[in-house]
Amino acid sequence: MGTLLENKKIIVMGVANKNSIAWGCVEALQEQGAKVILTYQNDRLHRSLEKLVGDDVPLVECDVSEDENVEKAFQQIERDFGKIDGIIHAIAFADKETLEGGVLNTKKEGYNLAQDVSAYSLISVSRYGSQIMAEKGSIVTMTYFGSERAVPNYNMMGIAKAALEANVRYLASDLGERKIRVNAISAGAVKTLAVTGIKHHRDLLKESQSRTVDGESVSTEEIGNTAAFLLSDMSTGITGDIIYVDKGVHLI
Repeated sequence: MGTLLENKKIIVMGVANKNSIAWGCVEALQEQGAKVILTYQNDRLHRSLEKLVGDDVPLVECDVSEDENVEKAFQQIERDFGKIDGIIHAIAFADKETLEGGVLNTKKEGYNLAQDVSAYSLISVSRYGSQIMAEKGSIVTMTYFGSERAVPNYNMMGIAKAALEANVRYLASDLGERKIRVNAISAGAVKTLAVTGIKHHRDLLKESQSRTVDGESVSTEEIGNTAAFLLSDMSTGITGDIIYVDKGVHLI
């Protein structure tokens, strides 16, 4: 076990199951000595996480669709655990019709929902999370190359990720005086529950792997290791950046 995050308390938001990128982050954080706190959206996810972590990791309810829920969750975390050192925001959502219908056919309700959960939630989480954060705190979110290029079938999620990345830059500027950093990891395509919601996701995964520099897809472990670095004091000079962890897919 490493000591990069020893004595640090990190909140991870967005674990769905053991295949999640967020779970790869949890494992990497724990390997580096961090105390991890997980948030969950609803009772179904709570039951799923209980089976995954048992009594080893604290669970706190947080539905990011309402600011009041986010504020309440961070108040509870401060009461129970004191100041925190970092947050991983790995939350995104668009309904099936919006994801599969193409951007031209996107309805206002679907557009707003995707932006609210996938992009605005980082602002809300940063606002309330920064209030209970120790000095040299770090916030990391997850994005994807579809924010920059028109990736087939990524559709509205690409637009939401573009907004998310803009949020990263402005939040980094806002929180800089408080020595809190905000960065994003642009992760390569990984077979997760989120990816399976994309139409023809197998083609996306195959194409992504074919474009890596070594012919192998990036792993959740590799993504998690980068998140651990960004949450550590080794990365205090990095803020407002998009860090690519995709085995070079973005190079082509």
